[in-house]
Amino acid sequence: MSASAAGLCEFIDASPSPFHVCATVARRLLAAGYTELRETDPWPGGPGRFFTVRAGSLVAWNTTGPDGAFRIVGAHTDSPNLRVKQHPDRAVAGWRVVALQPYGGAWLNSWLDRDLGISGRLSLRDGSGLDHRLIRIDDPVLRVPQLAIHLAEDRKSVSLDPQRHLNAVWAVGDTPRAFVDYVAERAGVAPADVLAADLMTHDLTPATVLGADDSLLSAPRLDNQASCYAGLEALLNAEPSGHVAVLVLFDHEEVGSSSDHGAQSNLLSTVLERIVLAAGGSREDFLRRLPASVLASADMAHATHPNYPERHEPSHLIAVNGGPVLKVHPNLRYATDGRTAAVFALACEQAGVAMQRYEHRADLPCGSTIGPLASARTGIPTVDVGTPQLAMHSARELMGTDDVAAYSAALQAFFSPQ
Repeated sequence: MSASAAGLCEFIDASPSPFHVCATVARRLLAAGYTELRETDPWPGGPGRFFTVRAGSLVAWNTTGPDGAFRIVGAHTDSPNLRVKQHPDRAVAGWRVVALQPYGGAWLNSWLDRDLGISGRLSLRDGSGLDHRLIRIDDPVLRVPQLAIHLAEDRKSVSLDPQRHLNAVWAVGDTPRAFVDYVAERAGVAPADVLAADLMTHDLTPATVLGADDSLLSAPRLDNQASCYAGLEALLNAEPSGHVAVLVLFDHEEVGSSSDHGAQSNLLSTVLERIVLAAGGSREDFLRRLPASVLASADMAHATHPNYPERHEPSHLIAVNGGPVLKVHPNLRYATDGRTAAVFALACEQAGVAMQRYEHRADLPCGSTIGPLASARTGIPTVDVGTPQLAMHSARELMGTDDVAAYSAALQAFFSPQ
């Protein structure tokens, strides 16, 4: 199977939370013959295809070829959204309300007046131990209502206070049960067994191809599930080469990556070292491999907006369906330099796809990626790449259908350079 717009839609619809992204990827890997390894177990020394999961992050690798340097594609599993507070239950003016708060740089107005489901993870008592169970409710349970225009101080726009204006209605009148108890019951577990809950909202409208010529793809969480999907398909279809192919999908990129399984953690460096040690190498062997390796930080890129072309760097038109994007920033919001830019340019040539070059306007603040963080953590030369989209960080985003296959093809060639 190769990457396609339909495949990306299916991937996104199956993955409403970072935990579900890992579960979706794990199912594909297992079906392809990969073996899951727990970090707490000894790892096998022979060649093979393996993956490990740490909460909302996943690392997969293929050591069936020579024990060469690493070729790594990195992306992130999390997306900006609205998350459920620890004590979510409110009663306001006769409404039953669930208290929410923004995660990451969510474009808040885009979450208003949408039917929202609930997803995430429940942590449960299980005898003398713990059980962590995925939860997904695809019924329209929550809705954050917009203020009527007649009540607004300024009829042109409404300023949203994230503390007061993003709570969701879910019932009216007296509803004695707590919201988390409701979620537990929907999951088929006793509310008393729930010790903790990591819950978030997701837009219930399915991902879809649109446009008169089917040239566009509308979906939630394109940033950055489009890169997770493209990287997964690239790994599964990569030809054996003189490199060890690694796919790493980090959680928490949208909030700075500083967690035990974010890009600033030891997850990637630990897994890479264990790959070398399990094969009989030494720490010296591991350290020698790092400067010869390359990491492609795969995240989305800003397409030139037809309604706001002045917000983009002149002479840097980025077109949807125009091919993968090389992202450069002189102040290292992206990790690309000349060495690594050349590596990705060659990968695009090998894949037979056009490559676009992005620079951010110098008078606007620029977002960042896992690239600078993972590169600094591991010492691996890194290139930041992506595929074009509009409406980044909105509840619903837009990209080109042709870019799905082109993006994955470039990453596949990056894994297997000729």
